[in-house]
Amino acid sequence: MLQARPVLAAGNQLGEGVLWCPREQALYWTDIHAATLWRYTPHDGGTRQWPLPERLASFALCETNGWLLLGLASRLAFFHPERGELQPIVAVEADLPTRLNDGVCDRQGRFVFGTLHEPPDGESRLPIGGFYRLNADLVLERLPLPAVAISNSLAFSPDSATLYFCDSPTRRIHCCDYRADGSLGPARTFVDLAGIEGEPDGSTVDADGGLWNAQWGMSRVVRYRRDGSEDSIVHLPTRQPTRAAFGGPALDTLYITSARDGLSADGLRAEPLAGALFAVDVGVCGVGEARFAGAPGRVPQTPSAPSP
Repeated sequence: MLQARPVLAAGNQLGEGVLWCPREQALYWTDIHAATLWRYTPHDGGTRQWPLPERLASFALCETNGWLLLGLASRLAFFHPERGELQPIVAVEADLPTRLNDGVCDRQGRFVFGTLHEPPDGESRLPIGGFYRLNADLVLERLPLPAVAISNSLAFSPDSATLYFCDSPTRRIHCCDYRADGSLGPARTFVDLAGIEGEPDGSTVDADGGLWNAQWGMSRVVRYRRDGSEDSIVHLPTRQPTRAAFGGPALDTLYITSARDGLSADGLRAEPLAGALFAVDVGVCGVGEARFAGAPGRVPQTPSAPSP
């Protein structure tokens, strides 16, 4: 049995989007509801936080030193944490009641991300969001994937030939062929989780091609082999893990974010580590995060029309 250990009692309302920056030897993640970017340096235990003008859903490292590509609730933007400089790129689904959610770069340096539906209180989420790709020339395109209520589990195989994704409420993780020219093959079911009480959330891959999926409501992160069979489980002392990422100098530590969102006062007393950052040694190494190839400072081109 693998048991995750708490690293930082961050108390995040909705910790998400965790990734490792080897240039800085630092871990970045977001507390979405707090509209805050976090950074943690394991070598000295130091942390920093940056408040942002709107909720930060996901982000990517950039090839240009010092910059991040942000997937804010309503738009994409470049951000330089040390200078506090924000450069807007393009709005996303401005005509829909959605916000950005999960995102990851492919090995060609393009940012692939999805959205989620934000309905009025008491109403169910509907599959009206989509999956998109921001190319290095800052042209935005909608990918020919099914519409989603909550996009999640975006990850690429080590060779970038397979894209993983899901619509969390359906409890199925899908995959498709992903070609270097950006074209996609038909979607197929990778893992069917119809029997679980929770939902699949964020994912990452290891160097052997295993997919590590955080499962909201289930207190666990599960590794799936390339064929979709279950391999190992990491247990956490909180019900709502959100995403995992490999970090450390050798990429051999699995870091996991979590959330307090939706927990009652009694639930928080029962789970004092909800919203913490966790870590675990899982016996395999990760794959270095791909970086966004687009450069800040250039004028964005007109986005291409979304595919139907």
